[in-house]
Amino acid sequence: MTQPINIALVGASGVVGTKIMQLLETKAFPINNFYPLGSASVGQAVTLNGAEYSIADTGSFDASLADLTIFSAGSSVAETYAKDFVEAGSYVIDLSSHFRYEDDVPLIIPEINGSLVEALKAPALIANPNCSTSQLLMALKPIHDELTIEFINIATYQAVSGTGKAAVEELNNQTYFSESNHEPSVYPKPIAFNAIPQCDVFMDNAFTKEEMKLVWETHKILDPNIAVQATCVRVPVFNGHSEAVFFKVSNPSSREAVIELLLNAPGIKVLDNPDLLEYPTPVEHANDTEEVYVGRVRVQELAGDTWVSLWVVADNVYGKGAALNAVQIAQTLLNTNKF
Repeated sequence: MTQPINIALVGASGVVGTKIMQLLETKAFPINNFYPLGSASVGQAVTLNGAEYSIADTGSFDASLADLTIFSAGSSVAETYAKDFVEAGSYVIDLSSHFRYEDDVPLIIPEINGSLVEALKAPALIANPNCSTSQLLMALKPIHDELTIEFINIATYQAVSGTGKAAVEELNNQTYFSESNHEPSVYPKPIAFNAIPQCDVFMDNAFTKEEMKLVWETHKILDPNIAVQATCVRVPVFNGHSEAVFFKVSNPSSREAVIELLLNAPGIKVLDNPDLLEYPTPVEHANDTEEVYVGRVRVQELAGDTWVSLWVVADNVYGKGAALNAVQIAQTLLNTNKF
């Protein structure tokens, strides 16, 4: 029987933090003591497994009390505290982007490179990938293993929940109270009834940081030899990211063969029947769901090369994009006797 462990959760009152607690309950994660932490939310009550807890201050918390700490509070909080928690003897899973590209910090999707977690010999910092990266690579991994992906072109259609509570409220206000002419504050343009081709800030190469995250993280997690080009778009969807993915493979294949690879992959659910208009959508398939949904599978020969096209949808908050992947990393730590 697995011994219960002590868990701290930084950002317990946030959108993702709430979903992490929900998953810890759903998966019956063995918890001895639970420590919800925050800053502005100190004193607020949260509930886990029927017990009520008061959020404590992250800065004054004794990190040595936690066997495992999950940071879900943004880059600035992770930068300030995460490494101190590791030095105090706690494994740390960080959902922010702050440490993802450091060479000595593993960037983990358990189904793809979970062996890096298994190899850890002492408390360490582990980074959780970007939401759009996680669902993309879950779909691409089984195909890459068999067909070898050379080049990816991806367009993302990202829900406002990926930006946080204020963005959800902004979409809600602009949609349902449009006669009040609400000016945008979270996004640079109105988000209701619109599509904004900008996620995160622009970089010197004219790509946004969100687009470059897909490049950097695909290289670190899956294969540095894959060329990646991305366009990330914010759309008026409350929850669930969608992706149109087009990629060239080294080996000839067929639509049926690609679907078979996906059907046999963990964490993937294929919804692809054009005759019945079956394909995934965020409203239907990305609300408190764990699977990465794939549809619209197409394979064609273009100028002598084999190209595959996919449509990928996943819950970016509860699901593989954030909370689920973090909890799965925690489960991997537990299953490999790190505590």
